[in-house]
Amino acid sequence: MTDDAYLFLLDDPSVPLGVAPAAVGDLACMETPAVRAWLDAHGSAPTSPQLRLLPPEETAAVPEEAERLPVPLSDEELNRVRHAMAPESLAGIEEELLAYRDCADGRDGLIGRALAAGVPPHRVVELTGVDPATVTAAAGR
Repeated sequence: MTDDAYLFLLDDPSVPLGVAPAAVGDLACMETPAVRAWLDAHGSAPTSPQLRLLPPEETAAVPEEAERLPVPLSDEELNRVRHAMAPESLAGIEEELLAYRDCADGRDGLIGRALAAGVPPHRVVELTGVDPATVTAAAGR
């Protein structure tokens, strides 16, 4: 696994892999000379339907033959990418988990619902900032 996300070009834009960078809002990396040069070299644009982005934990899914470029993302940008990739059913619960950072009321119930909905424990930890042991304890209830 790498610490960088990957921009890559798909031959078939209908393949549901990754997220279009334009769909997650402004990303600082898209304005860097390296990304602009890479896009120019491949005759692509930041709004191309073939341009996709995957977070670090998903980069193994980038097809072997795809043109790719590692890009650093801030924590906030990475959260937007992950949220855009989440199925609709998980997106709502992830929003609640992010909001939880400001409120501890009903923590165990919310964590339990998130885990039951399929949010991985490491993602619950990232979104809430709670200790992994707390997530494990909530899962057991």
